[in-house]
Amino acid sequence: MELKQFENTSALDMSLADEVSDRLRQSIQKQGHGSLVLSGGRTPMGFFHQLSQQVLDWSKVTVTLADERWVNADHNDSNEKLVKENLLINEAHCAKFLSLKNSAETAVSGEAELETELSNYGQFTVVILGMGDDGHTASLFPGAEALPAGLALDSGRSCIAVTPTEAPHERISMTLPRLLNTERLIVHISGQNKQKVLEQANAGNNIEELPIRAILQQTQVPATVFWAV
Repeated sequence: MELKQFENTSALDMSLADEVSDRLRQSIQKQGHGSLVLSGGRTPMGFFHQLSQQVLDWSKVTVTLADERWVNADHNDSNEKLVKENLLINEAHCAKFLSLKNSAETAVSGEAELETELSNYGQFTVVILGMGDDGHTASLFPGAEALPAGLALDSGRSCIAVTPTEAPHERISMTLPRLLNTERLIVHISGQNKQKVLEQANAGNNIEELPIRAILQQTQVPATVFWAV
């Protein structure tokens, strides 16, 4: 794991936007397309705005999410709504968006359709994950019944329905093996509380206690942590 530390979130946002846009440009040049997996929440908002202003052929970029709450796209808790309103604007308005939420009534019943959709995509260009104060990443929550299946590297699954023990809404989450199928893996965090969780994660090896450890401690695609005070 590599740690990149910044004095403030603005500096981080600009640096991360530069790196991600460079990676997407390289992928478009080499393969004709690029893909970007994002996380929701308040932390990436500034980064989204910076990235939306980067000049590249966004029509050849597919944007999707590491996880999603099983709510309609116009719901205030929807990560899709967050991304469309804050990233898919300005230069990035023409990027393709792959929704994790389909018309199924529940996340469990929507899994099969999403598995089929995700099977159309190979290795991602960039995956950017967040980290909760409880050590969760994507919707791989400590104590969730679906956590072992979500972490299993040999599951052959791309996504899994998750019901958090404390957080609201049923979720759909990419599994650990799907998240690791990427050229570049980044964890984006800010604040002193997240620094403490990061230190705790690096100090132990119980993945189910702090699922972010599965990202930080694996060697398949070493993660880079972008952290600002």
